[in-house]
Amino acid sequence: MSRIGKKPIQIPAGVDVKVAGSIVSVKGPLGKLDWSLSPGLGVSIADGLLVVNRLNEDRHVRALHGLTRAELSNIVQGVTKSYERNLEITGVGYKVAVQGRTMSFNVGYINSVTYPIPVGIDVKVDKQTLINVKGSDKRLVGQVAANLRAIKPPDVYKQKGVRYVGEVLRKKAGKTGK
Repeated sequence: MSRIGKKPIQIPAGVDVKVAGSIVSVKGPLGKLDWSLSPGLGVSIADGLLVVNRLNEDRHVRALHGLTRAELSNIVQGVTKSYERNLEITGVGYKVAVQGRTMSFNVGYINSVTYPIPVGIDVKVDKQTLINVKGSDKRLVGQVAANLRAIKPPDVYKQKGVRYVGEVLRKKAGKTGK
């Protein structure tokens, strides 16, 4: 049995969990998220606990047991307190601005790069170089942060680009000329 999969998920006060067929809907103060269960998995709710059960012992079902429990736990936590990722832009003249639901990056390319902000994500920019990505869906927050970082990944030679706050880059020495 999966060690993670068999752990029950505590449902906090103010969170409503409903199971309709293979769809688990979680509604809380910060929004509503759904998760589609794989065939062979079931969910039961009792005494304020959410438990993920296996309906059979197939290899594929066993592999998804712990994953489904972790995703449902992230959803329950996300609708009560949101997730966030912070990024920073380093480089002379590098900056970012938010206009409505789009972001505009000036990071050393000829034209500025625009990025549309997905629904369910809030982005704040401080001092034109610090980006705060916030939302209730952990997967979406992480994917948006990764997409923003991919616009101009950090350079190991000049230490310029978009990086996560606290990300450590080892500076490489350039070629030595004769």
